[in-house]
Amino acid sequence: MKNKPLLILLFFTALAFTSNAQSISENALGLRLGGGDGFGAEVSYQRALGGNNRIEGDLGWRSGTVDAFKLTGIYQWVWVLSGNFNWYAGAGAGVGLVETEALLTADGMIGIEYSFLDDGVPILLSLDLNPEIGLINDSGFDMDFAFSIRYQF
Repeated sequence: MKNKPLLILLFFTALAFTSNAQSISENALGLRLGGGDGFGAEVSYQRALGGNNRIEGDLGWRSGTVDAFKLTGIYQWVWVLSGNFNWYAGAGAGVGLVETEALLTADGMIGIEYSFLDDGVPILLSLDLNPEIGLINDSGFDMDFAFSIRYQF
């Protein structure tokens, strides 16, 4: 019976995480604005996959030191911070064009979001950081900071 206190602790820890779970929106569509080497804008779509996991697809352009067009897919894990605040992290890849050359990147994402859905407004605001490593035709490291606004449905 030495393990009884440990089992009780695990039970209450699991209960705390399940009772604190907030469901994420089935779909969210909007704009992601920001950039690392200049300004960029992306059409952003999020789709829930079950539990608190989702996939995000971003299609956009960037202008500045270089002009680029890119499609990025990120698998995300979402955790509740407090109330309507969530934080999320994920990993994925991107393909696109830089100037006239093909581009392939390995991408990550970490951010914080606030959902107004519980207040009757289907808006999701977020700030995130998207580090990327160029694998083909862009072997550098880039850090993209962005603000997003999405409509949840």
